[in-house]
Amino acid sequence: MSLWICGDSTNAAERVYVALNGIAIVYHDDPTITQTGSWTEWIIPLEAFVDQGLNLANVTSITLGLGNRANPTAGGSGMLYFDDIRLYPPAP
Repeated sequence: MSLWICGDSTNAAERVYVALNGIAIVYHDDPTITQTGSWTEWIIPLEAFVDQGLNLANVTSITLGLGNRANPTAGGSGMLYFDDIRLYPPAP
């Protein structure tokens, strides 16, 4: 899975996550990604979701979020863009 993120230098550093079906969650390694003012690709191996018990044939929702998915808190302000969410076939 691939997606592109673009933030703003005035944003607070915050963990970005992708959740599939609300149960399989992968966090970006670098919380300063929210402060990066240029488009940055985030590549997530699908195995990261499968290892959490997700059946990729039954994905019904994709959630993009900030912070701790398990313990959400009221957030701050700022601008963060997501674009080009894609799935690629496995390499031969």
